[in-house]
Amino acid sequence: MIQKNLKYLFLGLSALLLIFMLKSSADAGISGDEYLHYDQSKAVYNYFATLGKDSSAVNTPNTHLKYYGQSFDNATTILIKWFNIKEVFLFRHIACALAGWLTVFITALFALWLSGYGSAILVILLFAASPTFLGHAQNNLKDIPFALSYIAALYFMSRFLLHRIRRKEVILLIASIAFSISIRSGGLILICYLFLFLAVSYFYDLQQNKQIDYRAFKERFIYAIGISLLSLLFSIILWPYALHNPLHNIWESYKVMTQFPTTVMQIFEGKSIWSDLMPWYYLPKYMIITIPLIVVTGIMGFIILVRKIVDKSNLLTYGFILFSILFPIVFVIYEHSNLYGSWRHFTFVYPSLILLASIGLLNAYARIKHFFLKIAFTLVFIGLSWHPIQYMVKNHPYLYLYYNPIVGGLHGAYGNYETDYYYHSMREGSTWLNEYLQKNKEVGPLKIASNFSVSWYFRDQPLISTYYCQYDARSQYDWDYMVVANSYVSANLLQTKVWPPKEAIHTIYADGIPICTVLKRATKLDFYGSELLKKGNFVESAKIFADALKINAQDELIFYNFANALAGQGKIDSAKIALQSALAINPRYEPTLMYLGNIAIEQNRPEEAERYYKALLSFNPKYSEAYVSLANILMRTNLAEARSLLKDCLILDPRYIPAVRALAETYRKSNPEVAKKYDELANSYK
Repeated sequence: MIQKNLKYLFLGLSALLLIFMLKSSADAGISGDEYLHYDQSKAVYNYFATLGKDSSAVNTPNTHLKYYGQSFDNATTILIKWFNIKEVFLFRHIACALAGWLTVFITALFALWLSGYGSAILVILLFAASPTFLGHAQNNLKDIPFALSYIAALYFMSRFLLHRIRRKEVILLIASIAFSISIRSGGLILICYLFLFLAVSYFYDLQQNKQIDYRAFKERFIYAIGISLLSLLFSIILWPYALHNPLHNIWESYKVMTQFPTTVMQIFEGKSIWSDLMPWYYLPKYMIITIPLIVVTGIMGFIILVRKIVDKSNLLTYGFILFSILFPIVFVIYEHSNLYGSWRHFTFVYPSLILLASIGLLNAYARIKHFFLKIAFTLVFIGLSWHPIQYMVKNHPYLYLYYNPIVGGLHGAYGNYETDYYYHSMREGSTWLNEYLQKNKEVGPLKIASNFSVSWYFRDQPLISTYYCQYDARSQYDWDYMVVANSYVSANLLQTKVWPPKEAIHTIYADGIPICTVLKRATKLDFYGSELLKKGNFVESAKIFADALKINAQDELIFYNFANALAGQGKIDSAKIALQSALAINPRYEPTLMYLGNIAIEQNRPEEAERYYKALLSFNPKYSEAYVSLANILMRTNLAEARSLLKDCLILDPRYIPAVRALAETYRKSNPEVAKKYDELANSYK
């Protein structure tokens, strides 16, 4: 009777979570990768619709999207095309929520198989208190389906290896591995797991029983080969690049994915850092500060009670689960892989963490005998769950922005870590602006800029044009309104509360911190001045910039351009004052630091220039021009250090010709042959 009641409770909670996830996805904004992957999925659709004549799906030099199988995106677009669905992104988000819910449900089935309905129910509850996962389940059509495929493959793989072979489970294992590879080539790791776990299971059998059932081993080995081949075959059905040369191109995709070429600057520990230069602990720290403490507690409980939980009957299963969590994390740390966007690329290990946490909590509770201690345990469970749950209630739909109390929640993370890095808030900002324009009867023509595309939200308004514009470059573009999420806004501007600027007419908050703002342009003088400056009209542009700064003195780029106009007239001291004003707004504004260093060189103040260049490189180690300028200073006093600096530059930017030529100069007198080789190298890059 108890088991039956637990079963009904499990199914009821699963249904409630499904309803919540579907409703939540309907309220979500378009995520940071969606336009790219939706456009690629349309190219894939056209590839098949034209029988390969439209080859744009396999020609993606800028986005590198041909290396993604992205089968889930492709499948949703096929359905969108077949059924002429108009609400494209709503449909995509509902599909994503279903994939997210299936991830939860299969993890719960895994827990049920391992430990019974109690742990399965806890899996549902822990996922329900996991804002980061639920947030990505709203609209992340890469990482959520990949997480589904990963946990499903682990579940069916465990059943295949440790119990008698069932045809249905073999089919589901093939489907899971194929689905994983078809989304991202990293799914190949599941085939490696299959053979590794098979070998380990039979080695363990030998250790325990002093013999191996070779017939059973041979049967499973043959099955494993068949599973692998069929998984590879089915994985390329919706992947044009892989279809061209399956084995080579899948492997090529895997190599690209392990060191993805696109790098971005992210805020981490209060600094803006390139994603491929993050400290080794970037991933584990992000997980520690964003995973709810109730899940962390459950994992700790599992570790503490591991000898009570794990025995000979389940050692291999738990070993497989632990390996599937630790290996990918250790691997990317060892490889120093390019990581960004918190741990969203590692969402696939989270279901396994939830699985262990649920079993850890259940076993901890089961070992408490005293009634009042059980009550206390329950209250602690509720208390630790309260922080993420109340956050989700108050800050819907911005679930994925969650930070736990270790860093003081979202408020404590603001300016120190990324917040709306996936641009969810652009929907609310655009919706508000739409209503504002209608209320004030501004029908257009209007130009709306944004630091992430808002074209979908204004698609039915032909008199409104939208375009992308980086926030720190806004003064050089012609716009009337601007919608800005706090992604890629300088950490310093966030920390000093210079953002949102005074131009803001509406700001969206989550947990008390601004995540998106709508700007109404007070003047276009800054834009007009920029246009004149491009034409070399220094006198008129300087006058216009001076007037623009009387209206808006919060934009460092206006001061920078003003300095350019003044310097163009020979007013170097006035230009330096303008540049210092830019630094007062943003001490890490890179063009200003470079310009001040260059001015110091022109005024024969190398020590001052050196300070500016070094400060610039400490903020941005990839600012190649600064390496060469600093090396030119060091050549006078420390040739070895200058060479070392230039070599550091070429490690980060191997084809930066000025650095190659400068390195040649360091050898010109002492070793002409080496200098000649560098000259030839520089010439070969032309």
